[in-house]
Amino acid sequence: MRRQLRSRRAPAFPYGYRYRLDDQDEVNQNYLADEEEEAEEEAQVMTVPGLEEEEEEEEGKEEEEEREEEGQGQPTGNAWRRKLQIVTEYLWDPEKRMSLARTGLILVIYFFFYASLAAVITLFLYMLFLTISPYMPTFTEQVKPPGVMIRPFAHSLNFNFNVSEPETWQHYVISLNGFLQGYNDSLQEEMNVDCPPGQYFIQDGDEDEDKKACQFKRSFLKNCSGLEDPTFGYSTGQPCILLKMNRIVGFRPELGDPVKVSCKVQKGDENDIRSINYYPESASFDLRYYPYYGKLTHVNYTSPLVAMHFTDVVKNQAVPVQCQLKGKGIINDVINDRFVGRIVFTLNIET
Repeated sequence: MRRQLRSRRAPAFPYGYRYRLDDQDEVNQNYLADEEEEAEEEAQVMTVPGLEEEEEEEEGKEEEEEREEEGQGQPTGNAWRRKLQIVTEYLWDPEKRMSLARTGLILVIYFFFYASLAAVITLFLYMLFLTISPYMPTFTEQVKPPGVMIRPFAHSLNFNFNVSEPETWQHYVISLNGFLQGYNDSLQEEMNVDCPPGQYFIQDGDEDEDKKACQFKRSFLKNCSGLEDPTFGYSTGQPCILLKMNRIVGFRPELGDPVKVSCKVQKGDENDIRSINYYPESASFDLRYYPYYGKLTHVNYTSPLVAMHFTDVVKNQAVPVQCQLKGKGIINDVINDRFVGRIVFTLNIET
């Protein structure tokens, strides 16, 4: 057994020979360690491409920041002076004798070109204005038939009020009073003339001469004038609504027949409106207020009115009302324009 164990032990070497082996092992280990470090550095360089370039860029940025910091500490007067010099040289460069980076010859050509262009445009505009009259439209063939409007003003053309609550209808009264100020009898007598009814008031002479206007007095509206009833019927549930045609220069009702106004229930039971009084009683626009010569010469012209006095209307429900113009050449059935020759509004009178 001892012999077997001895055979398994490591062979013995001389002392000096073993020392030399240990030194060689240490040298080999150091060499291997150096190679491993070099391999790791090469691997890092390969796994991060462009590392050297990034380092160079970072170094460049740091240098620029240092320069900016140094520049911020210095006065900026030189920089502004340099910019001003650049602008001045752009406007006029004395060395190259150029303005706006252009030579003098080019500037002269530009000047004459644009001056000629402006002169041509001015000439054409002048010739155009010579053919246009400020007093009478040149082309009237495409003018639509007259439209209409009503007063007092009502939001969305809905007249909603309660007879027993004045605050619900007082704004209608204020609107009518303000609208009729220009129709006061004293003012009409002072500014306009009393014309014979039933005929056109045609005034000859030059188109730039001032034209006279016929009187339309507030008193013509009688119960809807606000003179006898200051509330225009709103306090009793019998409201007055005024209707007028829009002005059209040179318009004359055809065949010498005045344009009339007619109101009725638009949709629903016709008995919802049992009685309407019109003022003037003819429910028409008299011929003496036509033709209209335009605002430049017909300065004091006041548009004629027709008042609708709804004396008996069903209460506590909305009643749609349509008022139309009736006359030769009047169009009142345009679907996409509810103000040409007609107007639709709603009465909702609560008690």
